[in-house]
Amino acid sequence: MRPAALFLFLLFALPSSHAQQRIKYNFNPGWLLFAGDPKDASAPGFDDANWQPISLPHAFNEDDAFKKAIQHLTTGIAWYRKHFRIPASAKGKKVFLECEGIRQAGEFYLNGHWLGRSENGVMAFGFDLTPWLKVDSDNVIAARIDNHWDYKEQATGSTFEWNDHNFYANYGGINKNVWLHVMDPLHQTLPLYSSLHATGIYIYAKDIDISAKAATITAESEITNEGEQPRTFRYEVSIRDCNGRLVKTMHGEPQMLAPGQTTTAHAAARMGNLHFWSWGYGYLYHVSTLLKDGAATIDSVTTVTGFRKTAFTGGMLTLNDRPIQIKGYAQRTTNEWPALGQSVAPWLSDLSNHLIVESNGNLVRWMHVTPWHQDVLSCDRVGLMEAMPAGDAEKDVEGRRWQQRVELMRDAIIYNRNNPSIIFYECGNKGISEAHMQEMKSIRDQYDPYGGRAIGAREMLDSKTAEYGGEMLYIDKSADKPLWEMEYSRDEGLRKYWDEYSPPYHKDGDGPPYRGEDASIYNRNQDSHALEDIARWYDYWLQRPGTGHRISAGGVNIIFSESNTHYRGAENYRRSGEVDALRIPKDGFYAHQVMWDGWVDIERPRIHIIGHWNYAPVVKKDIYVVSSAEKVQLFINGRSLGWGKQSNRFLFTFPDVEWQPGTISATGYDARGKPLCSASHETAGKPAAIRLTLHTAPNGFKADGADLVLVQVEVTDAQGRRCPTDLSTIHFELTGPAEWRGGMAQGPDNYILSRDLPVECGVNRVLLRSTTKPGAVVLKATAEGLAPATLTFQAHPFKVVDGLALQMPDDGLPSRLDRGPTPATPSFKATRTPLVIASVTAGANTDLAARSCDDNETTDWHNDGALSTAWIEYRLHHPTPIGEIVLKLNNFRTRSYPLSILIDGQQVWHDSTPRSLGYTLIRFTPHTGSTIRIQLTAASGTQNTSTTEVNGKTLDDGPGSAGANAPGRLSIVEAEFYGNDIH
Repeated sequence: MRPAALFLFLLFALPSSHAQQRIKYNFNPGWLLFAGDPKDASAPGFDDANWQPISLPHAFNEDDAFKKAIQHLTTGIAWYRKHFRIPASAKGKKVFLECEGIRQAGEFYLNGHWLGRSENGVMAFGFDLTPWLKVDSDNVIAARIDNHWDYKEQATGSTFEWNDHNFYANYGGINKNVWLHVMDPLHQTLPLYSSLHATGIYIYAKDIDISAKAATITAESEITNEGEQPRTFRYEVSIRDCNGRLVKTMHGEPQMLAPGQTTTAHAAARMGNLHFWSWGYGYLYHVSTLLKDGAATIDSVTTVTGFRKTAFTGGMLTLNDRPIQIKGYAQRTTNEWPALGQSVAPWLSDLSNHLIVESNGNLVRWMHVTPWHQDVLSCDRVGLMEAMPAGDAEKDVEGRRWQQRVELMRDAIIYNRNNPSIIFYECGNKGISEAHMQEMKSIRDQYDPYGGRAIGAREMLDSKTAEYGGEMLYIDKSADKPLWEMEYSRDEGLRKYWDEYSPPYHKDGDGPPYRGEDASIYNRNQDSHALEDIARWYDYWLQRPGTGHRISAGGVNIIFSESNTHYRGAENYRRSGEVDALRIPKDGFYAHQVMWDGWVDIERPRIHIIGHWNYAPVVKKDIYVVSSAEKVQLFINGRSLGWGKQSNRFLFTFPDVEWQPGTISATGYDARGKPLCSASHETAGKPAAIRLTLHTAPNGFKADGADLVLVQVEVTDAQGRRCPTDLSTIHFELTGPAEWRGGMAQGPDNYILSRDLPVECGVNRVLLRSTTKPGAVVLKATAEGLAPATLTFQAHPFKVVDGLALQMPDDGLPSRLDRGPTPATPSFKATRTPLVIASVTAGANTDLAARSCDDNETTDWHNDGALSTAWIEYRLHHPTPIGEIVLKLNNFRTRSYPLSILIDGQQVWHDSTPRSLGYTLIRFTPHTGSTIRIQLTAASGTQNTSTTEVNGKTLDDGPGSAGANAPGRLSIVEAEFYGNDIH
């Protein structure tokens, strides 16, 4: 067992003297479920003998996941009940229930007494069970859960903005973990503000010195005395590294706390030799905060956290003093799986989130609502930065609905502020008012003043309050706060479709229209989808740190894995993922892996050949290679086909390549011809056999009723090579203590829960869930004409006593340290220097001319619509070589401008600008001069691209201003000038 895994096991799984002060029980096992609303189901004596036995987390409508479109997911009432006993040692203790979340609202009862309700459908909450709990006797907890889309808050009648059937898949019930805490009346509180009015523990670092590996570490605990006598205690803090070695002990001042009183204890000390949490380096410390009376420990809590340094200036994010361009994905917060929804074992969360890191993504932007704490902890372990929303839809709101958002942000910050992976707090998927932004910022400053996190929202480009911003699809730049794009490249494509030459021979783009508009880009094949990924990232790469004073902080591609949410393509779920719903990569995954391997600039050259090499003899097709090398050579069976035509920096095209059986390979070289990287595909033979591969948690398959295994099924040839065009249907037989949850494929009901499942591109995966019985599990796979495969594995015993368990679902999950600590080397090389503009004049509206170079993308200069005034002239301080101009032209999506560029009166460029998603790069032979005139030479042409969003809003096209449609209009949002080319 790895040292980190062993430490976690010892810390959390075994009873110890720790357990005598405070015990945290796994309260997930032993529940009963009934979908419906029977009368008196809260009563202790209610007959639940015929209810469905389950372990949590468990959505009552889990069978719907990916079978039904989001708007058709089953809604209604479901009851959950659990019988349990608390041991006699809990007498005189306080007992709290902590639930990490439900969907949507729930009424909770203990032994027939109403405990309270939770209604926001997102965040953790808890209840004090002590008044109605029977120690060393039978207890019944019951919960009535309502997941209707139109659920209204009982006190106000208000709906919740984020309870939306476009983006927040409705997996109803108790769909997250539940814990039970037994503690002394003098104790550190739980971080559950709305339900318990408590803030818990806050661990943070200040005065961070990265090069010296040092920081001042502070621990703060909110402490309350719920006993009947005054209590005296000392505050002690011990810090252990990821291998369990004690590295620091700190002490606070002794205190006395009267009955009913609450205080905050502090301890701080300077620490050296720190390992800083970083991208792909999930180094975590275990900080134990103790309340002691002499040598005796009254209360002890261990917080797993990490330390890192951030900055949000110069238009970029800096992590541990090293600039990092944001490269990642906008992911639905439900992070769902077929036939399970979001309720999966923690090791699967790690598998999914680490795949993002494997693709060289460094940030996940969870969309619309706060992520499940299980995913937050997972991102800590795998070294993946996060943007954490609270709750929103697609607009700013007022009144009670705004207050719901404020309360949710407060609760989410308090609950997640010790998690180093959270870098951004997001206040809206749409810009909000400055007053609202300030209100959210005040919450951050009150509850997380030292966490090193920026707070902002989508858009907010010119906000003086938001600390970051960025639009949805377009390229924004800044010299000040980071602007990063929050959901670019929304195209969709099924993993099953390689290209038009491979079974099932889907024509690229073929599919039904979306809302009456052509939907070709939502029905792509893998090859064109990967090419689109390359083209879209190229826009951000061009504007990366090092390319000027104003830069793009990066962007996140929507989405990482297929999602049971709003869709535009032919299937009833969203297929924008770079992996499918079972996390099998598409070609787009590997394209990003190539393009993103570096903090800013490429640090490790890579190469990938898009597609496969199993075609019919008559096929002649373009071969696409994605590489970060300077040039690429293609070979078939060792014979060179020459050099690829480079485009969008990373794409190399080889036209009309005739298929031949054997091996196709590609080698990438630097500019001097030195080989840097290579890749190949080999022709597989005829399908011959089935291969099964088992994936489990590091410590195996637990018989806890909730653990899962993921089994990969492949069709291979006689030599064991995957057959990449095979579409065979595999029949599965399962025996032993496991529950079939199955896989997913194109076809009836997406084959959800079916025992007959097609492979797609020669591969698929299935999920099996544990029962509460240990023993041997046997999975057999057969198909006509193929040698069968059998997989045998064990479900290990899981100890539960009276409904309580000490072993936690995430026990044994190690931190991933694959990428190593933050490098001390620069993350980019400056490739060009911006030229400073001294003054600006124009043919009209000269008073507005400076707006074209004011580092504000919400303003523009424009003329009066007459062709004769459609010019603007920039003057430099002195004559300088000029060879490159970067423009953000208004109406960039819909308008092409025929322009002439003159330097000191000499024309150096004349052409029409392309329509774009933001910036246009104009290159020409460098000329020396001090004035640059940009002039419209003819009427500009527009193109109707009136794509609308889910909420009916037309997509943005630049800042609006009067006379936008005048044919003689020239409008510039930002203009930049450079003296040398990008390398």
